[in-house]
Parts: sequence; structure tokens; C-alpha cells
Amino acid sequence: MKIHKQPFGQTKDGQAVDLFTLTNDQGITTQIMTYGGTIVTLRTPDRTGALGDIVLGFDTLADYQARSPFFGCITGRYANRIANGKFTLDGVTYALATNNGPNHLHGGLRGFDKVVWQADSAQTADEVALHLRYLSQDGEENYPGTLAGTVSYTLTNRNELRIDYRATTDKPTILNLTNHTYFNLAGQGKILDHMMQIDADRFTPVTAALIPTGELPSVAGTPFDFRTPTAIGARIAQDHEQLRYGGGYDHNWVLNRPEQGLRPVITVTEPTSGRRLDVATSQPGVQLYTGNMMPDALPGKGGQVYTKRSGFCLETQHFPDSPNQPHFPNTVLRPGEQYHETTVFAFATVT
Repeated sequence: MKIHKQPFGQTKDGQAVDLFTLTNDQGITTQIMTYGGTIVTLRTPDRTGALGDIVLGFDTLADYQARSPFFGCITGRYANRIANGKFTLDGVTYALATNNGPNHLHGGLRGFDKVVWQADSAQTADEVALHLRYLSQDGEENYPGTLAGTVSYTLTNRNELRIDYRATTDKPTILNLTNHTYFNLAGQGKILDHMMQIDADRFTPVTAALIPTGELPSVAGTPFDFRTPTAIGARIAQDHEQLRYGGGYDHNWVLNRPEQGLRPVITVTEPTSGRRLDVATSQPGVQLYTGNMMPDALPGKGGQVYTKRSGFCLETQHFPDSPNQPHFPNTVLRPGEQYHETTVFAFATVT
């Protein structure tokens, strides 16, 4: 196990950004920068043992600051959308930035994806970890409470990348943290041939503004049924109202919860490379996003040019707009409580 730190430039306002490279004994490596807690690269073997980078991103910090569609970053305080940028907590209504049409998205104008996190590292014989800390002041992006957040990335010799999110607050607030990595298990091209299985019997349909209606219908008989392995592209172009609203998949699945705690929920395989991704999480939902709103020709790492459907996101999360949907799982964090959610990405190959 190894961890290496190097400079990765400065932000526009002069803050130094570092890049940490984590490597396990099998040669899997990931690079994570302190700007946005962003996964910059993630190299895993294909079925022949050849390592390849399976996440989208840029070569420079300047590109991340100028034109990133949330590549690889931590999103918060509230990941995903809040309707009309407003929520009420303990009788007080808070108005947030409306940075996604009429809605609030991923924490606002300067969410956790655009701040520099403080970092330290630790390692054992079987794990190497990067611990990132950020203190979000009371009133930042108009959220109440000073929030002390920690996100830990741990690479293990079991070929897992584990993400632990922890936070405490000094006033009641809302919180929903996730990671926004765009995966492409082939390392290039489009992701339509990836085979995906999601352990979810229901999903949260949305309005044309991509806000949940509050309904929790069955996925049966819809393009949202991934209970058996199905190609991402098999039904993505069907004439279905929900697919029209999202331009493809940009929806939250209600993960089946036979018990609380960490449980396996998603498997993705890519037939050409043989790479397999297994996802376990403690979160109640996952947003599958298929890059529908990406630019037609976005210059990326190593000379690649990304287009729509070049990557997919699996944003394990609480549901969008939960603060305005009382029957959704609770996203309120109060003083004396500790927020702790975990997601594990495990890497393997299939023959």
C-alpha cells in the first residue's frame, strides 16, 4: 500500500491544491485532489490484467474550475435538487441559490465541489486512506449551522474504494452528501453497452423540472427496471415521459432495504474489457445519471473528447427534494447527532 502527495496547482483565488495517489498491492491506483475532494483518476485492470483509467476528468485544475460537469467531486451540502431553492426547517424558511433552472442543485453556487478540503492520510498493511475535512460556516450558501464534515477515501487490498461521509452540526440543518464520479469501465467511448443491475423495486418519477412528484411507483414494465442485468442503452431512447424529462436516465432509484447498514445494491459489467463494478451502500437511494447534458465535444484527460453518454454516475444518496417531501427518508441533522454514510466501489473482472 502506498500514498503519494504532489502539488496540483492553485485555485483562482490562490489556494494551493494537492493531488494524492493511492495504490494497493494489486496495482489499482486512484488520484484524488483536495479541490472538491475530486477523484481525478481511477486505474483498474481489465480481464487481461492491463490497467486503464475508468473515470472521466481533466488533466489540469484550471479545467476543473472552468468547465467541469461535477466530474468526480463531493457534492453538498445537499446533493441533487431542492425544488425552487427553498425548504422549511423548524418553522423557518430558507432560500437557497437557484442554479439549475428554478431549482437548487448540488449545494449551490459554491458547493462542496468547489472548495479546498484539508487533508491527511493514514495506512495499514491492507488499507491506505485519505481523510478530507471541511468546515462549512453557518450561513454558507444560506444553509443553517456550522457543519464539520469529513470524507474519507480508503483503498483496500480487496480492490475496494470505500467512501465514508461524516458530519456534525451546531444548529439543525439538512445534509445529503455523495460522490459524482462519471464511470466508463471501457475507458473510452460510450457507456450504452454496459450491463447494469440495480436492486430497486421502485423509483422516484419527476416533473419536467426534474423534481420528484412524491410518488414511489414500481419499476415493473418501465425502462427503469434494472432488477436483472440490462444494457444501459437498451431502453434509454424509448418514448417514455420520464426519459424525455431527463434526456435519458437522471433519476433516483429507491434501493431495497432488507436491513439497515451497508449492503450490495448495484453491479455493472462492461463486455469488451471484462471490468466489473460492484456497489454497496448505506444510503437509501441512488441517482443514475447517463451524461445526458454533457457538451457535444468536451476535451478531457489524455486527449480524449467526451460527449453525451461518455460516462455514467451512480450517486448514492438520500432522495432529491427530501426536505420538501415529508414521507421521504429524513435528511435533517441536529446538534448531538453524527451523520455517517458509506459507499463501497469494488472492482473485479469477468471472463
